[in-house]
Amino acid sequence: MGLAMTETINEFTTAFYQMHIDAGAKMVPFAGYDMPVSYPLGVKKEHLHTREKVGLFDVSHMGQVKLIGENAKKALESLVPVDIIDLPLMKQRYALFTNDKGGVLDDLMVTNIGNDSLLLVVNAGCKQADFAHLQNTIGNECEVKVLEDYALLALQGPQAGEVLAALAPESREMTFMTAKVLMIDGIDCFATRSGYSGEDGFEISVHNDQAQQLAKCLLAHEAVEWIGLGARDSLRLEAGLSLYGHELDTEHSPVESSLVWALSKVRRSDGSRAGGYPGAMTVMNHIDAGVAQKIVGLQPEGRAPVRDGVEIVDDDDNVVGKVTSGGFGPTTGKPIVIARIESAASDGTKKLFAIVREKKLAVEVVKLPFVKTNYYRG
Repeated sequence: MGLAMTETINEFTTAFYQMHIDAGAKMVPFAGYDMPVSYPLGVKKEHLHTREKVGLFDVSHMGQVKLIGENAKKALESLVPVDIIDLPLMKQRYALFTNDKGGVLDDLMVTNIGNDSLLLVVNAGCKQADFAHLQNTIGNECEVKVLEDYALLALQGPQAGEVLAALAPESREMTFMTAKVLMIDGIDCFATRSGYSGEDGFEISVHNDQAQQLAKCLLAHEAVEWIGLGARDSLRLEAGLSLYGHELDTEHSPVESSLVWALSKVRRSDGSRAGGYPGAMTVMNHIDAGVAQKIVGLQPEGRAPVRDGVEIVDDDDNVVGKVTSGGFGPTTGKPIVIARIESAASDGTKKLFAIVREKKLAVEVVKLPFVKTNYYRG
């Protein structure tokens, strides 16, 4: 009891904290930060606004780190099952840090920013471990520079391209997973055409000193509204995107998390640079031989919510999996579920049920995503 009474939690804040307060945000502790979960608009309306117009997300709690040096590409490639060496200039790629068992330490975005440098964006909850992992494994091969003084904004939605082009016309040239240095309202920014909503959009890195000016400039457009973490999660769930600690963890390989598409062919068993990263033998064996479990989408019958951790059973009440992410899809108008289930139960031939309040609720295996993605590919 004495510990509970004296213990205090020191939350970090982002450069936009006062703006969130002024906008009426409901703030919650998240990954060590005080972050906005929603605004007066409410999670559902924020979600739909992003699908219809443009949402602005403060994602400054994410970790940004540069790898600098002529060996940076080769060094990073030794930690991920992804082609980094041939990553073109100003192109971005999704990657995963693996452990010696082939499990996932974190997922990340990697951009070749030129001048023998890479920019990495890692998850908030894993970033300190990721920074240490990089420093301890490849810190002698390249400089590992944590960008502590930079904020990150995500501008997401079908009108995002139009909004940004009005401020930085050269952004029109960008397509999905490309990067560009932009001048926005006199501010030097680094933008990638990417995001975590399933919509077209950009992630914009900016120095903390100019972060609020940039946000105010973007919010001045009538289509743009602040959007909180609640809608960020429901948007990514509809888009079928993995979340670390849910679909991804240290006990399951990327293959067991249905991310074979992210594992570059050149790094597979028959590729010219096969293996060479932690847990490579396990991951390559999973690709070649198949796996006992996989991540799938499930569509529950009715409107009852099916939450994280709920067990999935077959007609004979055998447990065949567990929900990794569950919630309501404001766009679909239905409850939606991502689950890890036995591969043998994933082909749609078996009747499956979620155990909700000790009752069996029928669920159907469906193809992800639940909502069509709208990435801009030119």
